[in-house]
Amino acid sequence: MKYPIFGILALVLTCQFEAPAQAVKSGKPTGNKAATHRKTEPPAAPAPAPATVVVPSWLPPTSPVQPAATILHDLLDTKLDVRFDWNKQWVLGTAVLTVRPHFYPQNQLVLDAKGFEVKSVKLLSGSKEKNLSYTYDKKKLTISLDRAYTRTEPCQVRIQYVAKPNELEAGGSAAITQDKGLYFVNPLGTDKTKPRQIWTQGETEGSSCWFPTIDRPNQRMTQEISLTVEASLKTLSNGLLTASRKNNDGTRTDTWKQTLPHAPYLTMLAVGNFAVVSDTWRGKAVDYYVDPQYSATAKAVFGNTPEMLDFFSQKLGVEFPWEKYSQIAVHDFVSGAMENTTAVTFEQSLVQFTARELPDIGYDPEATVAHELFHHWFGDYVTSESWANLPLNESFADYSELLWAEHKYGADAAALVQQEKMGRYLDEAQSKREPLIRYQYAHHEDMFDRHSYDKGGRVLHMLRKYVGDDAFFTSLNRYLTQNKFSASEIAKLRIAFEETTGEDLMWFFDQWFMKRGHPELKVTHSFVNGQVSLRVQQLQDSTFTPIYRLPVGVTVWANNQPTEHRVLITKADQTFRLPSSQRPALVKFDSESQLLAEIDEERSQEELLYQFSHARNYLQKYEAISRLRTKSADLAVSGMLRAALNDNFWAVRQAAVEALRRYKGPEGEAVRKDLQRVAASDKKSQVRATALATLSAFNNENYSGLYLAALNDSSYKVVSAAIRALAKTPTADSQDRITAFQETKNQEVLSAISTYFSLNGSSTEQYQWFLRRLPEVSEADLYRTYLPNFATFMLRIPPIEREKGVQKLESLARTAHNSIVRLGAYRGLSILATGMPTLKTVMQDIRSKEKDEQVKAYYALMQ
Repeated sequence: MKYPIFGILALVLTCQFEAPAQAVKSGKPTGNKAATHRKTEPPAAPAPAPATVVVPSWLPPTSPVQPAATILHDLLDTKLDVRFDWNKQWVLGTAVLTVRPHFYPQNQLVLDAKGFEVKSVKLLSGSKEKNLSYTYDKKKLTISLDRAYTRTEPCQVRIQYVAKPNELEAGGSAAITQDKGLYFVNPLGTDKTKPRQIWTQGETEGSSCWFPTIDRPNQRMTQEISLTVEASLKTLSNGLLTASRKNNDGTRTDTWKQTLPHAPYLTMLAVGNFAVVSDTWRGKAVDYYVDPQYSATAKAVFGNTPEMLDFFSQKLGVEFPWEKYSQIAVHDFVSGAMENTTAVTFEQSLVQFTARELPDIGYDPEATVAHELFHHWFGDYVTSESWANLPLNESFADYSELLWAEHKYGADAAALVQQEKMGRYLDEAQSKREPLIRYQYAHHEDMFDRHSYDKGGRVLHMLRKYVGDDAFFTSLNRYLTQNKFSASEIAKLRIAFEETTGEDLMWFFDQWFMKRGHPELKVTHSFVNGQVSLRVQQLQDSTFTPIYRLPVGVTVWANNQPTEHRVLITKADQTFRLPSSQRPALVKFDSESQLLAEIDEERSQEELLYQFSHARNYLQKYEAISRLRTKSADLAVSGMLRAALNDNFWAVRQAAVEALRRYKGPEGEAVRKDLQRVAASDKKSQVRATALATLSAFNNENYSGLYLAALNDSSYKVVSAAIRALAKTPTADSQDRITAFQETKNQEVLSAISTYFSLNGSSTEQYQWFLRRLPEVSEADLYRTYLPNFATFMLRIPPIEREKGVQKLESLARTAHNSIVRLGAYRGLSILATGMPTLKTVMQDIRSKEKDEQVKAYYALMQ
């Protein structure tokens, strides 16, 4: 599962509690041992008052223990025969399940089946059928078998049912916004902006919304699904298409069969009008299903898949085991992407682009492709036995994004992935810190957060750096081969590494997987008598976070020569003595940038300048730029930034451009000319766009000619930056030029136009434009820009003309299925409330009726 674009909101609570005796640093004995001496020893001094410990805001409340599901039956095989009622949004199904008692004899079978109408339940025995009695509470189907079966006796039951997923109450999380399992998109064909489609999303327990099953990750089954659909539509499911039969009623029945077992949540189907772009890998079909208008660009997005299959198979020493590999883009998907075995589903906006949009898409789509593919080893081939162990799936898939970037694009690209993911975890850590492996949580959806993804990936990177590449990938091969087609837990991963390396790694797995938080380090150094004294202090709250054991590299640069040192940090405050023939020009702690930590490393301006000029990787250059940006008025620093504008790696150039924002140092005219050159001619569109934004931040400077010229750029990202720049400093003809783009399909340009109109518009035509284009805007952009911009625009028109817009915002704030859209609409209403005080009553009513706790937390922060 790909992580969401909208981060998780959390209530931030601070409270106090009385600390347990062992947490009080009083030095006094506690417990029965002290009590046994009371008769013979002098009376003890009065005990000190109980200490109080301030609970940090990031410490979540205690949640219940969530063990792995008890296995009563093994689900061996599932055969489904389904057709669809598009008008009612129902699934008309027949399921034949083959099960066997796991160990103890069983005389009843309990299945997950949410919101069904159960027609019949029969036992199948050869050619005979026997009606079985059952009870059903709309969640669990409990079937009384004809007798007790032992663990050597499989049995088959056939269930005829109608599933009504659209009538279920929607749940979900920030990662998976709804959990109805199966979705009809535009079922009646009334929405001309999107096709008619059906698709499924099984993780975490959504499969049981459309077929009866044992909906737990520690089950594995083979499967066969027959789909009866209109003859004009294409289908996709797990495994291979084994039959396709035309029916007399104008429909067609496609049968898909997967012979290798997987967990029920990985079951999928999709139905729609798709173009299929075909590829191959070692004789296996590799297909890309997209909207027909994107068939020409599908290979530009997905085309590295065969090379990824090669790379990951070779790196892991386990060849991709499944029958085929398909990837499908669907509309209104409730997550970013999902690793359904052999048939990955993507939200179409992440992977469908026009030829003109391709230069702007960056690494994200490719990273998502790598992420979901790597799941076919970590998640599909070996599956976490419980959601508590979700990082065994998601941390590895997350880390694959760095592995692929490193292989395909080099060390700097991998370092950029490392930086972005570290930042995302640290952002989330401001509001919550959890162990990676969490046996206590309120709901399994809570596991889908930046910890399971971004933190887990960084922990794996440290493990790789500690044991070395050979041992790391040999250990992964051992783990995969020993646990293939089974459910796993964290101890099995640790044992695989220990058996490979010969080292007891409990210390590593305990502090990084089983404990919450991360190191917060202060690093200082001095030089005396031929020695560097390196002091490392661990400043994290040791009441709730461990004192870490940290093997780390330190590089000492003296006489322009680097000397590498390896130190082992084990204490809260530790000083290391490192020999050096002369005063170093630079002492660089964590020189490989591997630690998952917040590091406050003391260095002078001269050391940072030296670090930039001698940097071995992108992260060291970025750090120097970031740390010195407030000193850009210094000639040496501005010289460094100007040199960085010509760096080989685009992200270094972009960082330098951002650091020169509102530059007021020496040679200002030359700096601004450099920025204009970058804005006009840098080969990376993202850097050109950033340069335009930087130039637009200079007060009393007119670069309108450059902005107008940028409207002709081949990159939509650059065009969008130019429109936003012109929104601040419009020219006589800028509105006509920008209006020419207003029918664009590109989301970034659409968002930029909304910004321009919000600051410069007031016409009826622009008002109608906002209303007309609103259904076409992505949910993320509705939240970030479009709805707030619409509200700002409405403040520029007479109140009597705002009625439709206000009603639209109110409706979205109350009823939009996606929480980020509700939040965006509420933000819009709060903007309008500055000029329409009567809306405050409406907003209060919206707050009082909101059910989503995360949304309510956001509302509370806005008050």
